Amino acid sequence: MPKIKFTKMHGCGNDYIYVDAMHHPIADPHTCAKVWSDRHKGIGSDGLVLIDRSPGPERLRAGEQSLGMADYAMRIFNADGSEAMMCGNASRCIGKYLYEKGFTSKTEIRLLTLSGIKTLYLHMINNIVESVSVDMGEPVFEDETLFNPTLATGLEASFVSMGNPHYVVFTDDVDQVGQTGPVLEHHQAFPQRCNIEFARMEADGRIRTRVWERGSGITLACGTGACATAVAACMTGRAGRASNIVMDGGTLRIEWLEADRSAEGHFFQKNHVYMTGPAAFVFDGEVEIP
Repeated sequence: MPKIKFTKMHGCGNDYIYVDAMHHPIADPHTCAKVWSDRHKGIGSDGLVLIDRSPGPERLRAGEQSLGMADYAMRIFNADGSEAMMCGNASRCIGKYLYEKGFTSKTEIRLLTLSGIKTLYLHMINNIVESVSVDMGEPVFEDETLFNPTLATGLEASFVSMGNPHYVVFTDDVDQVGQTGPVLEHHQAFPQRCNIEFARMEADGRIRTRVWERGSGITLACGTGACATAVAACMTGRAGRASNIVMDGGTLRIEWLEADRSAEGHFFQKNHVYMTGPAAFVFDGEVEIP
């Protein structure tokens, strides 16, 4: 059977298999994601990420306004083979991958996802990408295609879409993630299933969060989930505009801007959510295509 090269990376423990689809296209990424993600019989991961060229100038789905040209494109497939709209941890890893493997010399990269173009800001130390900030866009609180609020779940929670749907449950018992997470993922209130966060406010202001990801189960971190948690905490008066979200695999810094800002030669937009955190290589290898 033919083999393909891959790179294993993680962001705060949220690990994916990365493939350079520019040189190694995959015909059936859904099957590859399921087989390769198996932690006992495969490589082991939360899913598969394909890095590709941008197909051209992008447009909004519902209109004709040009979004401009992206530098690269990302597709992401969960461990169960389903395709995801967006992944914050994966996008940070892609920034490190593209720079350190020599695909680009840019430290500001526009990445096309199924949730639109996301801008990556690489923070460098001695020509090494130490961390990445991602413009995650504006949060969305009402979307009947993702969440039907008339179907109550009986929990104190907030719905926030960060390009993919999240349901943030504030509770002292974040360890119920394995029991309650799968029930809520498939709840009738979520027509397309949902990512579930269990969040607890800590005395020092940090937010301890555990994640049940749609299509992958418990993961050590979720970038979009961290953003949704920070936004929900701010909206409900539990926190301010900036929060440290402590997940099983590490901490992400999330800021929901109240006003436009310029810093380090970059322009940051009001009402956009910015996520900052690490990205790391694990190993390179070759694997058979199923």
